[in-house]
Amino acid sequence: MNTKLIKRAKIHRKIRTRMSGTAVKPRLFVFRSANHIYAQLIDDTTGKILVSLSDMKMKKGKKVERSLEIGKQIAKEALAKKIETVVFDRGGFVFHGRVKAVADGAREGGLKF
Repeated sequence: MNTKLIKRAKIHRKIRTRMSGTAVKPRLFVFRSANHIYAQLIDDTTGKILVSLSDMKMKKGKKVERSLEIGKQIAKEALAKKIETVVFDRGGFVFHGRVKAVADGAREGGLKF
């Protein structure tokens, strides 16, 4: 198996032992693939996904710009569900580039980390 994937999985497992989302303060999980970005708000106490978004249907703009927009949209949907604070889960990825853009967009949208 790919050693990069194993390393990321190990890092994510270590992060997940220390953080958990609740209904009041859900976990904002970000997954970054080669071409797309996915963001979810997860309530770990019940195991439910509260909000889920991806940039699959966005065609225009660079990847970082689309990631920033996903962050703003997830913040908008979270505020509509009366969620103001979240726990940011970078999913084992480096907090840089597209992952950071999602976080910045969510902060711009009004979410507190």
